[in-house]
Amino acid sequence: MLSENIINDYFQLRKEYENNNISVSEVVQYFIKNINDNEDLNAFITVTDKEALESAKISETHFANKSPRKLEGLVVAVKDNISTKDISTTCASKILENYNPIYDATVIDRLKNEGAIIIGKTNLDEFAMGSSNENSFYGKVLNPVDKDYVPGGSSGGSAVAVAANMCHISLGSETGGSVRQPASFTGIYGMKPSYGAISRWGLIAFGSSLDQIGIFSRSLEENSLVFDVISGKDKNDPTSTQIENFNTLENINHKQDKLKIGILNEESLKFADFDVLKVYQNSMIKLEKAGYELIELNFDYAKVWIPTYYIISTAEASSNLSRYDGVLYGYRNESDSDDFIKKTRDTGFGSEVKRRILLGTYVLSAGHHEAYYLKALKARRKIKENYENMLQNVDLIFLPTTPTPAFKFGEKTDNPVKMYMSDIYTVAANLAGAPAISIPVDKNSNGLPIGLQVQTGRYEEEKLYQLSKQLSKIINT
Repeated sequence: MLSENIINDYFQLRKEYENNNISVSEVVQYFIKNINDNEDLNAFITVTDKEALESAKISETHFANKSPRKLEGLVVAVKDNISTKDISTTCASKILENYNPIYDATVIDRLKNEGAIIIGKTNLDEFAMGSSNENSFYGKVLNPVDKDYVPGGSSGGSAVAVAANMCHISLGSETGGSVRQPASFTGIYGMKPSYGAISRWGLIAFGSSLDQIGIFSRSLEENSLVFDVISGKDKNDPTSTQIENFNTLENINHKQDKLKIGILNEESLKFADFDVLKVYQNSMIKLEKAGYELIELNFDYAKVWIPTYYIISTAEASSNLSRYDGVLYGYRNESDSDDFIKKTRDTGFGSEVKRRILLGTYVLSAGHHEAYYLKALKARRKIKENYENMLQNVDLIFLPTTPTPAFKFGEKTDNPVKMYMSDIYTVAANLAGAPAISIPVDKNSNGLPIGLQVQTGRYEEEKLYQLSKQLSKIINT
């Protein structure tokens, strides 16, 4: 009988692998069984069970030869907008339902090269556009904490795969909060790196200047380990960092004294509901008692975070999604051969994707480009400068991940603006290019998880993991 506690702790499990007490194949079969037993959660679009078991045999050979790689036997689920060679990559859209890439994304290459095992591709909001995972061509993903509530989006499938014990780690993507928000809603860790810290090569684009690949985990140490492997300079991605290697795990337990912690002011906290506010305030009390200095920050541009983000992201989406026309690859509607491109895009895209394409086309159009898009770019620059200035005076920014816990299915689908406000506390880090982690902290009276987040300066991931570990220990005791 496999011990769930050991399987869920990769560092302990690795020792069991090395001592030949547990085989990698047994662990992979354990996760496959959990995926099948929890099929109703709809976390996966494609399960690569055969390929995973084949990879497990290779990992067993490495352990037998005393040559295990950094991630040997670590089971990983991957959001289905990250390219995987010869494995279906759909972006949860009808328009890509039969697309099988001919190459692996850089992050997949790096995972495989270090012995990680890909167990499948996870469900998401179509083309990563959504905050609830209700917008998938393959159906909604359910929150394992309470199936009447959303798991968050767009990386809901990846979050659920970890929260429901279907893998060790999962990869998601984030444009404005799509890793941290579902991590908060499902009670796990969700990390968004600095823009450029993890290569985007092979990530199917939504908003190119905002998109980042992120990591879901049950522990900060496992999250840090995977980040160290998949991050760093990539010649295939001109926007990637020039830093060759990050080394966050080695110093994750280093404690920093006399921390200055930046917190939200009263004006910014008006978006948070009672439950989130209570958890945030209780956490601040614990941090003060631990001797840390709390400094109220002046978020000069908080009122324009959401409009700035949605103008820029929809403009980029309008451009990026113009390539899907049924000509070269993907779904093609030939019911009207004279206008098959229009028919393909009309029947191939879902309603949320169409909405964002329309918004993006509008803000880029003649007569509106200067009034909306150029102003949003100027606002983004101001937001970034404001972040950089604030982080000169504090060691980190500490704030809620989301304004509310998970909400019920259908609760916000008729009000897109209300849905978009779910990202109020996450989008600023994307606009500033700063790294951030959502930490599971508490639950509300209905048992729904509530997360808080830590943010630091760009490329300060080592500091981010250290301080997240330090704060997490304090506020969770």
